[in-house]
Amino acid sequence: MPPSVLKHALVKPSTAKPSAASTRPVKKKREGVAGYVFLTPWMLGLMGITAVPMLGSLVLSFTNYDLLSPFTEVQWVGLKNYARMFGNDPHYLHAVRVTLVFGLVAVPLKLGAALGVAVLLNRERRFTGWFRGLFYLPSLLGGSVALALVWRAMWSRDGAFNTLFGLDGPNWINEPDFALGTLVVLGVWQFGAPMVIFLAGLKQIPTELYEAASVDGANKLRSFWHITLPGLSPVIFFNLVLETIHGFQGFTSAYVISGGTGGPIDATLMYTLYLYRTGWSEYQMGYASAMAWVFLVAIAIITAVLFSTGRFWVHYGENS
Repeated sequence: MPPSVLKHALVKPSTAKPSAASTRPVKKKREGVAGYVFLTPWMLGLMGITAVPMLGSLVLSFTNYDLLSPFTEVQWVGLKNYARMFGNDPHYLHAVRVTLVFGLVAVPLKLGAALGVAVLLNRERRFTGWFRGLFYLPSLLGGSVALALVWRAMWSRDGAFNTLFGLDGPNWINEPDFALGTLVVLGVWQFGAPMVIFLAGLKQIPTELYEAASVDGANKLRSFWHITLPGLSPVIFFNLVLETIHGFQGFTSAYVISGGTGGPIDATLMYTLYLYRTGWSEYQMGYASAMAWVFLVAIAIITAVLFSTGRFWVHYGENS
């Protein structure tokens, strides 16, 4: 047998399996394709429900679109809608003031109530779980219409508030000096969600710190100021950002309690309520779109300010 034929006869065909290194790129590619397949419904929803409508509202904010006329009759007005907000619309500036007052009053009170109740419920006592559930219950109702209707009836002349305290009081909802205050009380009452987050943060603070402070003679107030607050600062910051954004977006309670008018005498005319009234009641959709974009930019600026100041008082782990 010729040597070349003998050599090929003795060489066995390779039966070795592909190495793990050679199959890893193929596996990663398949995982990437699967990931994009599962993300496709979310991406379609993001584009169709959020991104495209936002871009459309941005275009409309430079027009005089009135929701009823065909698009062929829409006129480009440039920055006139934005100029109108700050120069020729007193209701807009009033809505800004009402929203700022609500946010600056309701948000600190809500966070203070949530933190105070969380500290009280932090220790395990009898029925503590039941009390946590009861305090959290109002947050489950959220900004529901039913809750706003109950709240409206509660603050009427013959409502539960006047009856409970034996007052011959007015219809608080219809009094310009008190109407916004009832919305603030409603917002503060729903402190359950931040309370639960504060409770989770309190569980992460080592008890050894309190024991060491007690040995050094620190009372509960000093321990709260020097241990609890610094330890909770990331959680406080988180709740502050979320509740600030949520507070400025208040709509349902103001709409239901005022009957959609923002009354009495625009006392409860929140920004979002005025935006809704302008777009869907007065059919000034171009102007309402401009209001929405100004509101978005304002919320972004407020959030950026909170993040920029957080580095001075928020303590994380080893930096605390």
